[in-house]
Amino acid sequence: QVQLIESGGGLVQAGGSLRLSCAASGRTLSSNGMGWFRQAPGKEREFVAAIDWSAGNTNYADSVKGRFTISRDNAERTVYLQMNSMKPEDTAVYYCAAGNSIVSISRYWGQGTQVTVSS
Repeated sequence: QVQLIESGGGLVQAGGSLRLSCAASGRTLSSNGMGWFRQAPGKEREFVAAIDWSAGNTNYADSVKGRFTISRDNAERTVYLQMNSMKPEDTAVYYCAAGNSIVSISRYWGQGTQVTVSS
């Protein structure tokens, strides 16, 4: 099992920035990919970004490209999501996720952290 603990959510004005963190513990070697999903009220959960531990390859949803950056700290087994130029439509609960690869990260889930962007 892999445990994921998120932190860093909160309230920010449009145009501002936030950084989310996700610390992984447990059998982390079984999860080469980690990343983020988000779910806004009344909407389905959607993919945001992913990264693989080995090469650091990244993948982003079109809606966040150029504004969000995902990175990792292998030693701390922590993944970060730097969110810049935030928009009200970025408001959602953000979930950290992990899985076997960068294209399959939905095996393990964190508890979620609320991000609210005010206009």
